[in-house]
Amino acid sequence: MELKFILEALLFSAQKPLSARELRELVVTAANVEEAEAAVKAFKKTRDEEVTAALEALAHDHETAARSYRLACVAGAWQFVSQPEYAPWLRALVGVKVRPSRLSQAALETLAIIAYRQPVTRAEVEQVRGVSVDGTMQTLLERGLVEQSGRAEVVGRPALYSSTPAFLEYFGLSSLDGLPAADELRRLVVERPPAPITADPGLATVPPEQLTLITPAGAPVEAAKKAESTAESAAPSAVEPEVQAEAAPASPGVAAEQE
Repeated sequence: MELKFILEALLFSAQKPLSARELRELVVTAANVEEAEAAVKAFKKTRDEEVTAALEALAHDHETAARSYRLACVAGAWQFVSQPEYAPWLRALVGVKVRPSRLSQAALETLAIIAYRQPVTRAEVEQVRGVSVDGTMQTLLERGLVEQSGRAEVVGRPALYSSTPAFLEYFGLSSLDGLPAADELRRLVVERPPAPITADPGLATVPPEQLTLITPAGAPVEAAKKAESTAESAAPSAVEPEVQAEAAPASPGVAAEQE
């Protein structure tokens, strides 16, 4: 009899998620019963590391089998969960539960600061965010995502705040070690949003280097200026002959004939 199949039977029959330590205690308790069989007593000295390894192997088996459910560790406890693609049929079975409203951007930012720097005081969170977090912190406390975990050893002994197991359940994390590291966050590819649907030559919604001003006649300004310059160089000046006539001095012979 393999340990992973014993754990599978326990998790299948359990009414709640169980941690590796709780599972080990159940295995050892069954082995300590006097009338237990030899196969059961063989697991009397099972260690936590062995239980964890068996659970991971069991989770891999279910993942490889590609069943409609899988074994997952959430907030340090193991449980069978259905695959997301079967949600429509499960909703029809159990009904649609009213879920709490989504966290705002301010709440997510505050929660991220607490998760990465816990335990942390309210003043330290405000120093990072640059704004007051009174209302946001109250929301996180009411939702059970944050809790007061102690007092700081500084003047005034302000309260320290940390994340809760509900925080891990909310984000589907087995532990805080599942949080992405800072270097992983830096490697995330941030895609630029697509250009606005109003982007068009002549509008200020496109980059300045791509702007093209439009004349009333519909031709670009650059083309209109070029055409105007060509026309001016080809046509003779109408003012030039008159200027030359006024500027040329009259000769003596012409003056005598006029008299």
